[in-house]
Amino acid sequence: MSDSTSTPTESRASNTSPGATGGRIHQDHPRYKWVALSNTTLGMTMATINSSIVLISLPAIFRGIDLDPLDPANVSYLLWMLLGFLLVTAVLVVTFGRLGDMYGRVRIYNLGFVVFALSSVALSLVPWSGEAGALWLIGFRAVQAVGAAMIMANATAILTDAFPVHQRGTALGINQMAAIAGSFLGLVIGGVLSEWHWRAVFWVSVPFGIAGAIWSYRSLHEVGAKHHGRLDIPGNLTFALGLGLLLTGVTYGIQPYADSAMGWGNPWVFGTLIAGAAFLALFVVVERRSPDPMFHLTLFGIRAFSLGNFAGLLSSISRGGLQLILIIWLQGIWLPQRGYSYESTPLWASIFLLPLTVGFLASGPLSGYLSDHYGARRFAVGGALITAVSFVGLMVLPVDFAYPAFALLTFPNGVGSGMFSSPNASVIMNSVPAAQRGVASGMRMTFFNSGSAFSIGVFFCLMVVGLASTLPATLHAGLTGQGVPDQVAGGLAALPPVGILFAAFLGINPIASLLEPTGLLGSLPATNVTTLTGNEFFPSLISLPFHDGLVLVFAIAALMMVIAAIASWYAGATRAEVASMPDAGERLGEEPQDYSLVEGEPADDGAGPLAAALGFAGRTHTTQRARAASTDEGAQR
Repeated sequence: MSDSTSTPTESRASNTSPGATGGRIHQDHPRYKWVALSNTTLGMTMATINSSIVLISLPAIFRGIDLDPLDPANVSYLLWMLLGFLLVTAVLVVTFGRLGDMYGRVRIYNLGFVVFALSSVALSLVPWSGEAGALWLIGFRAVQAVGAAMIMANATAILTDAFPVHQRGTALGINQMAAIAGSFLGLVIGGVLSEWHWRAVFWVSVPFGIAGAIWSYRSLHEVGAKHHGRLDIPGNLTFALGLGLLLTGVTYGIQPYADSAMGWGNPWVFGTLIAGAAFLALFVVVERRSPDPMFHLTLFGIRAFSLGNFAGLLSSISRGGLQLILIIWLQGIWLPQRGYSYESTPLWASIFLLPLTVGFLASGPLSGYLSDHYGARRFAVGGALITAVSFVGLMVLPVDFAYPAFALLTFPNGVGSGMFSSPNASVIMNSVPAAQRGVASGMRMTFFNSGSAFSIGVFFCLMVVGLASTLPATLHAGLTGQGVPDQVAGGLAALPPVGILFAAFLGINPIASLLEPTGLLGSLPATNVTTLTGNEFFPSLISLPFHDGLVLVFAIAALMMVIAAIASWYAGATRAEVASMPDAGERLGEEPQDYSLVEGEPADDGAGPLAAALGFAGRTHTTQRARAASTDEGAQR
């Protein structure tokens, strides 16, 4: 690998040996940027597939390790298997982005592939069952997430280094499409593989991880500028502790506590959330005083960076909630009512979600390409609004819907997400100085992964609230109507709604499991037993309570996307902001096609709202602004 610190433009300008040497394409070769794109796209797809592949495979995994998902003692295992990967990646991507800026983005990226491949092997070879098997999977999922964080933090920065400004929208669009499409593809791949063998869910990552590691070491070069400095240990620790404690508090907050349906009244949960917020506040103080901070908070003074990340966070939360609700809807209600066995619902749910995936795959690269020529803002705003409208349509869709109507609403949701995501990534990454691209990419992925993790907590809570108000009475009436004694029915109806929600999420009919310990299944008439344990009874019980929660969830998701559209409208960087960057000549002089950066009038300092709240308004890259304005004629145009 080369340790060149030149920018891509400088490298191309001094291109004297653009050929391949030793079987490797030289970093100055015209095709090198496409090699970088293909490798980083593989890395991002692989990492994000593994963030969602377990989501739809949990029933098969729990059966494979012989663990009852409806046992209240196992709820923590279930949640940590879902959220552990997202939590670790959210906490570490900024740190690894910073290390990439310091020691080489390609170096950290390559190491991430190695860690990811080795942990995938360990996951596929889990030697135990029961609680020990669950802990093995949770632990090595966390290790796998470390590798994924290394890849996620530096992939976007590697692309930004390799591509000229006028092609970055296309490159970042494809890469961002791979990142989010991976979360959709994980549902399909997990559904198919778990039908075959639960270990195959983890096997699938092994060959891609090994091949990607070999390929990245042989093909990628360091072409971006390194920022030599010290590792900001206080900043890294306070950020990791703050975000980690917040996400941990959310994880335990959605679990039952004492007689409550959820754990938000648990003093430990409350203390964890307060401590997390305190550490993040301390992180801001530490970074403002550090001579070489982990993350330059002044980047939030760039309006495109600040508002772009805010819009991306809202999109990530709404998208994570969509996946969660659609899986519950299909696996727990719609498919069983149509005669699909509960064991097969993960596979068929993934198949019926294909319109959503196809819509995203179709629009992501196209919007990235078009945003290079016509500006990123209009596509980000339009995509967010299309997504919001599709959420409104899903709100009015009946629980027992006709599939064509469902497909016609989920397809534009995918299209809107793709239209938004690619330009959003382009605006964010084009707005930062070259030396800060690694840590900026890491912060962007922190918002992305934090939004996914928070969405599970937020939307689970909203669904539990909706179920808690109506489900007990509905369940009690349904059970007594089939001959279950009032005392037994009352006891089952008083169980925490989160257990019923998990049953629907996992595609499990809980009625037989709940009634079997009572001995009633052997004493009730055969027709009643058939009804109670059949595919119709449980889905019909939860349909109405589920719909109440569903309307609330989709209404909030639609509102989030409207706010994301407004933020995206104001996220276009002004010329004054672009002129403040070290590579202003490339951005404003040599590459005038970069409309995504120069939308709007150069009327103000461009300070973002978050920067103003943190006290950084008016101080954004002052030194670079003065230097660029005085030395680069292109910055004056």
